[in-house]
Amino acid sequence: MLESLGALTSSPWIYVAVALSVLLDIVVPVLPSGVLVITAATAAAAAGTAGTAAGAVPHEVPDILMLLLCAATASVLGDLAVYRLAWRGGERLDRAIARSRRLTTAQERLGTALSRGGGILVVIARFAPAGRSIVSLAAGAAHRKVREFLPWSALAGVAWAGYSVALGYFGGQWLGASWLATGVSLLALFAAGAGAAFLVRRPRPATA
Repeated sequence: MLESLGALTSSPWIYVAVALSVLLDIVVPVLPSGVLVITAATAAAAAGTAGTAAGAVPHEVPDILMLLLCAATASVLGDLAVYRLAWRGGERLDRAIARSRRLTTAQERLGTALSRGGGILVVIARFAPAGRSIVSLAAGAAHRKVREFLPWSALAGVAWAGYSVALGYFGGQWLGASWLATGVSLLALFAAGAGAAFLVRRPRPATA
């Protein structure tokens, strides 16, 4: 199982790989970062189960808490980097956002949500494809205060990282180190992304 990633998941470099993947995923989503997080958590759970059965847990498997910490921290740092770039973007970025209906709508909805203390939109968007990028860009371009954006970004990062690690971990424990375990976990991750995308794009009812 996971021949191509086996050496990486059994190396301390897995934490660097996870952090860089999550950090850069907001700009260059070459490999969905959730795939790497789930793969590492699955390997850790399966190896830990096998080690426990044999009477010893191997030391060369990823630590679940470290995976969670790396993924959540990198998620917040990536959000803040894009937020600050959008804050300083200037007229060119403003014109680009004005030409994008998606970004304009996100900016309006996000501004309303944050001003009302309902930044749960930031958390939901973290699970949607490209939602993290759109929300961070919109918050920065709208010059939302960092104290309004950062707590919700942190909550979103912890929620997403916790969900991804839990999928891989429990999938590995229940189904073992197999492509089936990874596939089921990824399906659950993509299902959450599809649900989040639906909630983010759903028109809000008009209010008086």
